[in-house]
Amino acid sequence: MIPLAGLFLAAFLAATPVPFQSEIVFLGLQAAGWPALILVLVASSGNVLGSCLTYALGRGFGGLREHPRFPVRPAQLARAEGWFARWGLCSLLLSWAPGGDLIVFVAGLLRAPLPLVLLLLIIAKTGRYLALAWAGGTALSLV
Repeated sequence: MIPLAGLFLAAFLAATPVPFQSEIVFLGLQAAGWPALILVLVASSGNVLGSCLTYALGRGFGGLREHPRFPVRPAQLARAEGWFARWGLCSLLLSWAPGGDLIVFVAGLLRAPLPLVLLLLIIAKTGRYLALAWAGGTALSLV
């Protein structure tokens, strides 16, 4: 169970502003013989919950938008709002990619509806780990 807790923590941290990667932990456990479905479920759960924290941070910062020390300049915020308005919530399907945490943060900052955000995060994060499990399984079968 400790290896799965480590995977959960790695996946959680990878979806927050903390610079962390979960792929090596996932692939290491897969190579050690852990069932891919279990790994996908644990990693996806951790990653989605980490993204929920990032979303909550964005929402918290959103309440401070009018504060004089708000770290984002109005022009930057307007650009982010324009980008998000153009690409919409579907951009959250890219939340698995590098820089995807910023998309989740902006969704929180702009107060995107949580149920829809959560659905898109589950699709994106689970898809990512399914693809990783497939790639890892394929690589292991070649060895």
